[in-house]
Amino acid sequence: MTEYYEPTEDRKFAKVYKEQTPDILKAWGDFNGAVFADEGREIPRKYRELIALAVALTTQCAYCIESHAKAATSAGATEGELAEAAWVASALRAGGAFAHGRMAFKLAGAGQHTH
Repeated sequence: MTEYYEPTEDRKFAKVYKEQTPDILKAWGDFNGAVFADEGREIPRKYRELIALAVALTTQCAYCIESHAKAATSAGATEGELAEAAWVASALRAGGAFAHGRMAFKLAGAGQHTH
């Protein structure tokens, strides 16, 4: 998917949202603004941005990776913290594969035969 990633060029397509669903776009913008507000949240912005970066790495959204890496850095995150967020995302992805592997064994009938 990242071969289609062209942030500057892609911004012009936001007009479709503006023209077709302006009410939803506004609601989403307001929601996103509240989630990432500088003040008024229990979790400091730097940590919310690091959480968002880890989620973006997990979902592999190039746009979100870029915006939340930059936002985390501007909120004070260090390269070490960015690296740890990436490792957290990696651990969760690996954990998901491990856990779902057990489901594959179950669905395949593994472990039901004794030797």
